[in-house]
Amino acid sequence: MLYSDHPLRYLFGKEVHMKEFLIGLGVGGILALVVAITMSINQHKKMLSVQAEKDKYKQMVTDRMDIEAEGLSKLKAENEELKKSNENLRITVSTYSQKPGRKEIARLQVYQLAVDRLTINSPGFGAAWQAALKESEDEFQKTYIGVQPFIRRLIPIKTDASVLPEKVEVDDEDMEK
Repeated sequence: MLYSDHPLRYLFGKEVHMKEFLIGLGVGGILALVVAITMSINQHKKMLSVQAEKDKYKQMVTDRMDIEAEGLSKLKAENEELKKSNENLRITVSTYSQKPGRKEIARLQVYQLAVDRLTINSPGFGAAWQAALKESEDEFQKTYIGVQPFIRRLIPIKTDASVLPEKVEVDDEDMEK
């Protein structure tokens, strides 16, 4: 093949020398390389920003899950505490419902005084019972006025020592009745 028959020798009707062709090819290759590198850098920047955004969303989801887990554990602990408190209150209410009230205790003290007096003075049961009950109620009412209430509340007294003898003897016949 002759040098003059080379296909690149004539480009658009002009004669092109190999040196000029190689310079053009080099400049075009360099431009293509610069464009490719620029596009690669831009693509890498976009990929890094997408990765950073993905990591940010992952961290947000992780933080949200941690907060929700902590809140759920607090709610469970509070629920258990409320269940225990509820059970304690239920037991307390049940206990208080079984305890006699203050009025019942006061009434029992009055009856106890009346019974003690009746056992000492028992010639006639009905009249003696009514008299003893009335005396005991009057005495019990006096315990709410003055210094006597304070002493009675601190030291409960079952019977009046001046009324009862120190030793009470009970017959076997009275026990059988």
